[in-house]
This record gives sequence, structure tokens and C-alpha cells, in this order.
Amino acid sequence: MADNAPIEPAAPKPTPGARPGPKPHPGPRPGGPRPHAPAAAAPRTRPASDPAKHGRVDEDGTVYVITSAGERAVGSWQAGASAEGLAHYGRKYDELSTEVEVLEERLASGTGDPKKVRAAAQQVADSLPTAAVVGDLDALASRVGALLTGADTAIVTSQADRERHRAEGIARKEALAAEAEQIAAEATQWKTAGDRMRALLDEWKTIKGVDRKTDDALWKRYSKARDAFNKRRGAHFAELDRERAGAKARKEELIAEAEKLKNDTTWGETSAKFRDLLAKWKAAGRAPRDTDDALWARFKGIQDEFFAARNAAANERDAEFAENGRAKQALLDEYTPRIESASNLGAQKSALRELQDKWEAIGKVPREQMGSLEAGIRALEKKIKAADDTQWRRTDPEAAARAAQFRDRVAQFEEQAEKAEKAGKAKDAVRLREQAQQWREWADAAEGAVENR
Repeated sequence: MADNAPIEPAAPKPTPGARPGPKPHPGPRPGGPRPHAPAAAAPRTRPASDPAKHGRVDEDGTVYVITSAGERAVGSWQAGASAEGLAHYGRKYDELSTEVEVLEERLASGTGDPKKVRAAAQQVADSLPTAAVVGDLDALASRVGALLTGADTAIVTSQADRERHRAEGIARKEALAAEAEQIAAEATQWKTAGDRMRALLDEWKTIKGVDRKTDDALWKRYSKARDAFNKRRGAHFAELDRERAGAKARKEELIAEAEKLKNDTTWGETSAKFRDLLAKWKAAGRAPRDTDDALWARFKGIQDEFFAARNAAANERDAEFAENGRAKQALLDEYTPRIESASNLGAQKSALRELQDKWEAIGKVPREQMGSLEAGIRALEKKIKAADDTQWRRTDPEAAARAAQFRDRVAQFEEQAEKAEKAGKAKDAVRLREQAQQWREWADAAEGAVENR
């Protein structure tokens, strides 16, 4: 703390009742130095001290401070009244007290380094026995002692906090390094993993308080994991580029094949080939992003052109089939009454053959009409066939002969059954009679057919 008056060296402490010796120095002069600089410029929160309670000025100008240990000379005052001298050295005491107050505030607020606070407090404590000030040095010494004790406690607490902070920082960086190693070894979602790697680095930079040796070792782990991840990701995308180049070449080949097929009018077979090309297209994978969409547009355009032609042909065919369906229905409407009203079987057959010839000449009809149209002509055919069968049975010369043959077979089985029964072969007899019964039924049916003609 600078002042306008120099601090005189303290004179030897006088014995009680003795007068001080000769003045060792002239009175105060402006601009003299102080042994302590203030800790910081700060407004006082304590009232100014009363130096008259803690000091005196002798008749020869020697200034004394009074403590619990007695009094000691702190300087000399020759510039004016004794009260002014006491006030001068009282202001120096107040400055020293303010310096202690600043240190107390720093320690209490936790804004200062407790080691630095302690060092400054120790310096003040060391200066108190020889300080050229007048004031309550006992109280100030007590404050400085409390400040030193508090600083010691704060130093221990600060060290514990630093150790805890260091341990937490190490644990967090170990966790970040381990996560980076896991990402490097296992990740396949490259964008998400890359973003996470950058987030790990950002968090890493915020973690302080780890000692240099440990921090370097952990950083090597993280850096090694990041390099491994970047290498694996780079290899993946290099392989992907190779695959996409291969996919591009394959898709260009498929486009060339599609070009050869697009004008083929064997619609069913060629449609199957286009479906096969589409399956191969999907299996080829993606080409480079800047070309894949263009390749697909080319392929799809060829495919659309073919299927548009096929659909046009199908529409034309459907129109033709619809006309055929109307023509066949007209034939049914025309020939059904003619056949049903014909006077004899020959006329019916002749009309049916005429219908069949015209029917086949017309061609195919829509799928949904096939069943009803075919049922119509089949009914006519079935009706004429039934009439033809009936007439044949009536004129068949072999029908009666067949009925007689069936009767002969019945007689044979019955005769064999009687012989088996006499021979004690009961099972054979039963079997033979069953066969005789079957032939009897056939004979009855044959005779009934002849009688019903």
C-alpha cells in the first residue's frame, strides 16, 4: 500500500517510564514505500479504527503501538500534531485490515485459490510483529490466525474435491473410451455411429481435472478406437462402391436384354421373361446414387412400352372374343329350336353337325361366357346322343344273345356251388352263389333292356 509518508523503522521498545532515545530518522516524507501491497482494491466494509485506543506519540515524535504484549515503536512523526501522526499510522492499519478482509472474502466465497490465500495470509501474519501501523493488532492477529486455519481446511477440501473430480473425470473418460471401442468393433449403422463418435469427442473436451499421464493413456484408447472405426467404415464404403459399380454394369445388361424383348408379341412367354428380368433387377442391388434412378427409368420405360402393347393387343382380342361370344349365342338361339323340332333323328344329327361346324369356325369367346355357351351346345349334343343310343339298343341283334349268355353263367355258378357244398367247401359255395347272383342281376338288366326297346 503506497502512502504519502514513509514508515520509520521501529525503535527499540522502551522500558516503562523511560523516555525514547534520539530520533533515528527525520519525520515522514511524501512517497515512502510500504512493505505490503494490498491484496486488491476493495471498498471497506468495516468502520475505520480509532488509533488513539491502540497507540501514542511521544514528546520527541516517536510513534508507539500498544498490544497485549506491551508497546513498541513503529515510527516517528515530525510533520505536525500528534493526533495527525496517530491518524497516519491508523490509516496504515486500516489498509492492512482491508487486505485481510479481502482475503477473508475470497476464502469465504470460494473464488480464490486457498493456497494463494494462505500464502498471502501468512505474509501478513509474518509482518504483524514489525508492522508500522497503529491499531488493534491483537484482533487483526486473531483474524489472520482464523484465516490461516480456514485456508488450511479449504486446501484439504479443495484437494479432496480435486481428487474426486479427477476420479470422476477418469471414470467418465474410461466409459467414453470403452464406448468408442465398442462402436469401432461392432457398429454397422455408419451415420449414427459417426455422429456418436463426434459427440463422444465433444464430451471428452469438456472433462477437466485428469492428470496428464492418465489423460494421455485414455486419449490413446479413444483415438485408436476412432481410427479403427474410420478404417472399418472406409472399407465398408469402398466395398459398397465396388458393389454399386457391379450393380450398374449388371443393370445395363438387363436393360439391353429388355430392349431385345420389347417388340416380341408372344405375350405370355415374353411377360414371364420380363418378370424374370425384374427379379434379377431387384437382386442386382443399388447402383451409385447418381445413376440408379436414371437406370431404373430406362428399364421401366422399356417394360411399360411392352406391357402397353400387350394390353392393347389384349383389348383388341377381348373385343374379338366378345363378338365371338355373341355369334355363338346367336347360333344356339337359332339351332336349339331347329334340333328340338326336327321330325327324325337324322334331321337332328344333320342340324347338329351344321351347328358344330359353324361353332368351331367362330373361335374363342370371353372366359366368363365359356361355361354357359359350352353347356348350351353340350346339352344339344347329349340329347341327340341319348336318342341315338336308344335307337341303337332297339336294333341291336346281340342284346338277346347277351342276356341268354348271362343266364348260362348263372346256371354254371349255381352248379359249381352245389358241388362245393357237397364236398364240404362251404366258403367256396357261398362265394360261388354270390357270383351267380351278380350274373343273375346282369341277365335281368339285359332282358329288361331288350323288353323296353
